[in-house]
Amino acid sequence: MPVIKSYGSWTSPVSAAMLASKSTRIQDAWVTADDTVYWLESRPQEAGRFVLMRWDPKTQSGIEVNPAPYNARTRVHEYGGAPAAFVGDTVYFSHYQDHRLYRVTRGSPPETLTPAAKMRYADLVWDNTRSRLIAVREDHSESDIFAVNSLVAIDPAHPDTGAILADGRDFFMAPRVSPDGTKLAWVSWDHPNMPWDGTELWVGTFGTDGRIADAQLIAGGLEESVVQPLWAPDNTLHFISDRTGWWNLYRLKDHQIEAILPMEAEFSGPAWQLGLSTYAFLGDEIVAIVAQNGTDQLLRINPSTREVQRLAESYAVFRQVTANAARVVTIASSPSQSPVVLSYDLKTQTETVVKSAGERPLADEDISIPKAVEFPTERGLTAHAWDYAPKNHEFEAPAGEKPPLIVFSHGGPTGQSFPVFSLALQYWTTRGFAVVDVNYGGSAGYGRAYRNRLYGNWGVNDIEDCTNAALYLADNRWADPKRLAIRGGSAGGYTTLACLTFRDVFAAGASYYGVSDLGALARETHKFESRYMDRMIGPYPEAEAIYDARSPLMHADQIKNPIIFFQGLDDKIVLPNQAEEMVSQLRTNHIPVAYIPFDGEGHGFVQADTIIRAQEAELYFYAQIMGIPLDEQMEPVTIWNWPQES
Repeated sequence: MPVIKSYGSWTSPVSAAMLASKSTRIQDAWVTADDTVYWLESRPQEAGRFVLMRWDPKTQSGIEVNPAPYNARTRVHEYGGAPAAFVGDTVYFSHYQDHRLYRVTRGSPPETLTPAAKMRYADLVWDNTRSRLIAVREDHSESDIFAVNSLVAIDPAHPDTGAILADGRDFFMAPRVSPDGTKLAWVSWDHPNMPWDGTELWVGTFGTDGRIADAQLIAGGLEESVVQPLWAPDNTLHFISDRTGWWNLYRLKDHQIEAILPMEAEFSGPAWQLGLSTYAFLGDEIVAIVAQNGTDQLLRINPSTREVQRLAESYAVFRQVTANAARVVTIASSPSQSPVVLSYDLKTQTETVVKSAGERPLADEDISIPKAVEFPTERGLTAHAWDYAPKNHEFEAPAGEKPPLIVFSHGGPTGQSFPVFSLALQYWTTRGFAVVDVNYGGSAGYGRAYRNRLYGNWGVNDIEDCTNAALYLADNRWADPKRLAIRGGSAGGYTTLACLTFRDVFAAGASYYGVSDLGALARETHKFESRYMDRMIGPYPEAEAIYDARSPLMHADQIKNPIIFFQGLDDKIVLPNQAEEMVSQLRTNHIPVAYIPFDGEGHGFVQADTIIRAQEAELYFYAQIMGIPLDEQMEPVTIWNWPQES
């Protein structure tokens, strides 16, 4: 029989140490023309080092491509992406510590390719016709905030910082060489747009000197987001555009743009990182990730007949798909399955798990499976969320007790929460907490109109929707209205702080590298996001009054309930002063507050000790504030102004 014990105090099979030791973040996966499978994984136990792995069919195991201390990661746009290219037995990759490109051939150690310079490289592709790399280059020689972006070619036989192929725009991504080697497609855009606002698709013809002789605008504009150009084997250009309000797949055929499979569905997500790959070619057919209502399907599409076959049906979320004539490789997950590198054999129609992101130390009966919730919010609208109930077969709450609820607010804010198995989330539900993971208005995955709700309304829509998600569950007796908490990182950290500032609903909050001063963010953040808020709030400094009105730091005197802050001291996106100034004001205002900074961490924590400390500290903080008894031993957290004066 289950033990009767209060919600939040259940003994969980998931420890904070497991989040670091049993979880490997899988970033990308690829299959090459010669049928070699690669993937990129981040290892918390190695200070978050990113390692390129190659699958060895003989030993049924992975082999490291970049040995320690090499870190296959890039900081172009700060969020990086596509840090490697594969050419036979040779792999080219960006090393995170010095931003230089390296070359490694099987059996040999890595060797430097590009010289020491303030250059960063990403979105690496191979130009087979000219035996060279093409990449997005970000030049920081003069300034970090005003870094210069361009497309460059790098000849491995005579390496330098790269010969410019295209420049003069604020941003570039997705350079793709046609199979016949005659053309280059790419995407570019300018401030104040983000790549999900409006971009342009260009095609250039290579001259005899290998440079772009002429270029033609194919699609896109200020209000059309075009992403992921890709050439079919017959040299037909394909791309994804949201011109109908949904990111759908198109091709350029006989100088006309035609839709492949028109749907009210998303064939792509927002390009926060470079190297997005949500479709690939299987000869004359296409394999594509298609999202509807927050979940994905992996579809095999015949463009001529529009016939569709669903692949890997037991999975609900996919990211990054590549293919050759024989195999599809993707990263797949489900509400009960950790992300895996999945290989699908097209001939035998069989699936092979090449790599799992981590062990699942939970029995099926202890896994909280999310329920899709569409709940009412302001102005007669509805918003979306994933609702996770407390789940642990060894425990039961006393009759009539309702669980504490934690609202998860995702980053971005143009981001999305997915119904995937997360040990970090099950850490809470197995202890007796309810969790609601909110896709507030402005989130990706539900079409452009839903995404555009955030235009002019960051600090409005997200606050309303996260608050109304909590109230909806409390009003339906699924959560204790007196024990509601909210947490989030980056933009989710801002929403957390704003909810605690401008609403009196949440008993506590946890901000991970969250924004407290929107004006400071506009003045201090990196180039990629420096004009992000023009659409979401207004141009700065013209709209400075709105920035101040929505900044928690400017209204810290309105905060009545406790907050814990977690901050990487090497964060270049949200600087540490954002947290430190908030903590100082809350201490002065006699509000319970805790602050845990981490040396060597940036915008997103990757080191094992950091992950463990942050997770345990957040639990300790909630337990203290909500009066939840804990049997677990963990390092205490200093909470200034606690207990509160009566």
